[in-house]
Amino acid sequence: MRRESIEDLVVVVPGIMGSRLMLGGREVWGPSPTAVWQAVRTFAGSVRELALPRDIGDDHPGDGVVPAGLVPGLHALPGVWPLTDGYDTLASWLRREFTLRPGANLLEFAYDWRLSCRYNARRLADRVDEALGRWRASAPERADARVRLICHSMGGLVGRYYVECLGGAEVTRRLITLGTPHRGSLGALDSLVSGVRLGRRGPRATRLTGFARTLPSLHQLVPDYACLENHRGLLKPREVTGGLPGVDPALLKDAGTFHAEIRDAASERVGRGGSYRLCLPVVGVRQPTVTTAALEGELLWLRDTIEGRDEGGDGRVPRFAAYPAEVAPDSGSARTAFATHGALKAHIGVRESLFDQLAPAPRVHRNTGPAYPLGVRVPEQWPAAEPLPVEAWASGDRAGSDELAVRAELTGPDGIPRHRTLRNLGGGHYSGRFTDLPPGAYRVTVRAAGDAAAGAVTALALISDDENGDAWHR
Repeated sequence: MRRESIEDLVVVVPGIMGSRLMLGGREVWGPSPTAVWQAVRTFAGSVRELALPRDIGDDHPGDGVVPAGLVPGLHALPGVWPLTDGYDTLASWLRREFTLRPGANLLEFAYDWRLSCRYNARRLADRVDEALGRWRASAPERADARVRLICHSMGGLVGRYYVECLGGAEVTRRLITLGTPHRGSLGALDSLVSGVRLGRRGPRATRLTGFARTLPSLHQLVPDYACLENHRGLLKPREVTGGLPGVDPALLKDAGTFHAEIRDAASERVGRGGSYRLCLPVVGVRQPTVTTAALEGELLWLRDTIEGRDEGGDGRVPRFAAYPAEVAPDSGSARTAFATHGALKAHIGVRESLFDQLAPAPRVHRNTGPAYPLGVRVPEQWPAAEPLPVEAWASGDRAGSDELAVRAELTGPDGIPRHRTLRNLGGGHYSGRFTDLPPGAYRVTVRAAGDAAAGAVTALALISDDENGDAWHR
């Protein structure tokens, strides 16, 4: 198969938890595709030596932890971030479709995701300077090569800070962000305030929650928009009088400064004549997405609406929060996909958007969109003792949306697919359950019968055991 030629340097920047971590020669984080739950258990036993000091700021703690490549398969850490696809299939697709070679013009940037995005942006700047200089010097026709960044989730914040605040815009041709919470994610705030949500709390959950609350990176993922219900209206998290339980006030304040630095630098660059099209966000849409919350005691009660509107999103990042400040949703400088956050980078529609941004000439396809756009809800974490619920909603703006045959396929650690036809509840709402699931990572793909594969929506779920009362229950 002919590969499309690329003369630029392509850099893949993963999201939080997307980089393998080593300590003293042993891997402390790096789930294999079939051992996600075991990796969570192992990590929970190591968090005491991996937690960060309160005054870490934008520095490294000097604890010997080093990044060692991207996580290849599904990975999750309850209380930090939900189940997410690994980066092996994305890297393979890039090598298959384009003239990209690791160590030459394809750089996979692993980083210590516990640390501040500013710290990791500085490390990214160092790696890009080295790799781009080497690539430009490798042939005369590459002397003017630039950088194309493909950043997933929190990796987009690292990439944005590099581009806008550290001079990266001078050498960057395109910054592509996949499901990046440019304005934050309420899930991050929920992890800090409520911790790991369990049916019965156990020591493993306590350790993971305590670890999560030390992370500057997780605080930088907290919403930078008004999301908390109050008698005066909606407040930003840092505006709550007396602070929020479980949230480090200094880290939260600094996170607000971090986002303001990016916005101000981007505004100044565009004001000088720079292109707002430098950043292209790829945004998941129409999935049920937590957007606001009410604080009751020391827990957040989560809502899918904001001021009475259901904005949707990718299930983790609200639609409006996935756009940088300088990119309006109707500007044409964005792409949308009917995809959930954890499965976003493997979605067919997202791959087509990436191809269009990397290839010399975009491909033209017809009828690849879903006939009936679906929103899908599957719990992020669920105990093995209970049936896993699956819900779907068909878009009501097309005739027949309440008369579909909606099918769900579930694939787990054994690789054997299970199928269900979801029950029609009326009004375009469909539901079903999968029973007798052993612990592990599961992929649930839902689509209307007759739709092409591009119309499917994939959600990811982590099924846990009930050992010692540790039933992860969302």
